Order: sequence, then structure tokens, then C-alpha cells
Amino acid sequence: MTRIEIEKLRLRTIIGVNDWERNNLQDVVVSVSFSYDAQQAEKTDRIEHTVNYKSLTKKIIEEVESSKFNLIESLANHIYKIVKESGDLQNVLVKVEKPYALRFCDNVIAVKSDEYK
Repeated sequence: MTRIEIEKLRLRTIIGVNDWERNNLQDVVVSVSFSYDAQQAEKTDRIEHTVNYKSLTKKIIEEVESSKFNLIESLANHIYKIVKESGDLQNVLVKVEKPYALRFCDNVIAVKSDEYK
């Protein structure tokens, strides 16, 4: 098994329940990781035998930037489903951070993974 990690994808979206949050784009930071059987890709060194994480990342960007969720938990679940649909992936983990969501706090984080179905 090979593990792929996409870390700290910085995006802007509508997220939150307060009126001002529904009218202004806010920063979210998305990290995704997964494992898959990469034996064929390792032997052939060809993109068609691997998970195309560039395409996956583009899909995540499009979906997040056009979304309007109230909760980061819902956004994390939405991204999780996108990743799971991308192939025979295991140990999928999605982490969504909302920087400065709380006073005196760097960020609030929602984690969705195979472990926490």
C-alpha cells in the first residue's frame, strides 16, 4: 500500500451559521490522505495506473469554492465522499480547518475518516 497526502489546500468558501458568515467568503484549509495499491503504477511509472491526485485536487477545489455549508462537519463529509468516489481507496482521512473560528483559538478542525464513519 502507498499513502498519498495532500496537505493544507487553502480555499475560500461560504461556511458558518451567522449572517455575516453567509455573506462573506471565509478561509478553510483542507488536507486529504488515503492509501491504495500502487504496485501497477510503481512498475509502469504511468499516470493511468495511479490515483490522479491533480484531478482529485481540482475537483475538491471546485466543490469547496462553490459550496455553502453551515458546518465544517458537513463540508468535511462532502469532501470525504468525493475522495471515496475517486477509486479503490483505503484509510481515507479528510481534515477541514476553519482558522480563527473562535476567539483565542487558532482554528477549529473537523476530521472525517474511514475510522469515524
